[in-house]
Order: sequence, then structure tokens, then C-alpha cells
Amino acid sequence: MTKILKDEDLVGSHLMAAAIDALETAFRARAGKRLISPPRHHVSFPDLGDLVFTVGGSLGEKPLAGFRVYETFDGAEHSQIVAVWSADDARLKGIVLGACLGNLRTGAIGGLAIRHLSAPNARTIGILGSGAQARTQLAAAAAVRKLDRVRVYSRDAKNRAAFASEMQNALGLDIEPADSAREAVAEADIVISATTSQTPIIHARDLKPGVHINTVGPKTLQGYEIGLDIADAAAVLATDSPEQTRAYASPFFLAGSGNEDRMADLADIIVGKAAGRGSPGDTTLFCSVGLAGTEVVVASAILDRVGVSA
Repeated sequence: MTKILKDEDLVGSHLMAAAIDALETAFRARAGKRLISPPRHHVSFPDLGDLVFTVGGSLGEKPLAGFRVYETFDGAEHSQIVAVWSADDARLKGIVLGACLGNLRTGAIGGLAIRHLSAPNARTIGILGSGAQARTQLAAAAAVRKLDRVRVYSRDAKNRAAFASEMQNALGLDIEPADSAREAVAEADIVISATTSQTPIIHARDLKPGVHINTVGPKTLQGYEIGLDIADAAAVLATDSPEQTRAYASPFFLAGSGNEDRMADLADIIVGKAAGRGSPGDTTLFCSVGLAGTEVVVASAILDRVGVSA
């Protein structure tokens, strides 16, 4: 029977570890040209919003194919659908409904970047933002590094206090609210920026040498959340999908800066085709844009572990 999962089925820290491991395999497949991952496609409904489709999967011994669709309509609730097929026998493996899978997938990609780009002895994190993306990014970081201190900043003091309390209980980490973005990142080995800000909230001068940064929020010339001088200072620039950086309606935030051509594919860094961190003092920057096809890979891994039959 086809499995159908909902948000309430996607709970438990073990799922993040499973997602990261599945994506490790997927990114290695991408480096070997065995991951199908074209840029996302938008279908507009005038004055209402878009339906956004990503289609992809993986080739190899157990090939997968599938799609994700989500909407940008106005409303109190937003959801998505991910469908997964076994591409060698046309079997519909399962469907995942809800918003959690997308956040889990994006967090896991961030964790993969931290695994391969941050200092192996990184222990402290500065988090900017206190929403769902910040939560899954931190959970992923905790799955790949032995953290001992986290500081979080977001504009709403109540939100950052709630984030600190909730994530401290969930992860067993020392998490403190900070009074400013600069305070949150000043001593951090890893910085995660997961905001909705259209203007930079941190700059290179706010960061210590050897830091790794994940930027998850806005990244086009119409608005971006981190200073361009951070890219200037970075010894390594990486993204999960160079194709997607070229497919935005508004140009990618590094366009024209002299840094866009330095950006490596994270998959190539993972397999050693491109250089990663070279020394403890290197600043590294990962720009998360959403690699198509990876939702299908993560959904497949989760469907193998949990589910209810329809």
C-alpha cells in the first residue's frame, strides 16, 4: 500500500540524521551526474500567487523520481505535496503532505554544508532568526557537530526567548537569547542566518576569523540578509545549486560583485572536485538556494522509516 505521511509523522531527532545521510548520498550522486535537479518552475495565478514545482530524483541501483509543489497564496496556512516513485518499476512509493518536509530538507542541506565546510572542532553557533528554518538549521548543525553553546537573535524578544527555551529542551544545548545580531555572532564558530530581512544584518567586521556562515534567507539584488563584504572575505563560497542562482527572477545577490564566479557547487566540494576549507583561519560561506530533487530523496528516506498505509 502507498504510504501517506503528514507533519505529525515527521517528528524525532533521528529523522534529521537520516535526512542528512540521504542527502550526503544525493550530493555525491550529483557530483557524478546521477541526480536530476533542474531549477524550480513557477506557475502564476494573477493577483493570487504561484504554484511552485520542483521535479527531480536520483539515478543508480534504486532510481527515484518525484516532485514537490507548494503555493504562495495569501492565507493563514501553507502546505506542500511531495510524491515519490520508484523509477525502475513505476511504483508510487509514497506521498508526504504538509510544511515540515521542506524545512527538514533545507535544514539537512545546511547541516551537510556545516559538516563539509565548518571547522571540525566548531563548538559555538550564532543564530539569526527564530522561525522554522532557524530551528531545523540548528537541529542539523547539532547532528554534525558537538556543540556546547548557542546564541540566538531575532527582532522580537519574545520569539527569541521562546526559541531558546524550546530548542534547549529539544537538543539539550545551552542556548541564550542575544540582544543584537552582532552579539549573537561575535564569538561564533558557525553562523546561521535564517531571517526575512531584505537588508544586511551582519557584516564581515562582526565575525571572527575561521567562521562558517550558512545564509538561508533572501539572496537577490532586490534584498539580501548578509553583507556583500562577507563574500569578499570568504576563502570559500559554495551553494547547493548554481543553476538556481542563475534562475531567480531578480539577479542573485552576488551578481556583479566579482564573487559569483568563485562560487563552488557543494557537491563538488564533498567529493574533492573543488577546494573546501584550507586552513583554520578560512572564512567559508554557504548560500542555500534549494537543490531540486532533494525533497524527493529526503521523502524517500523518511518513507522507508515511518508511515501509515492508505
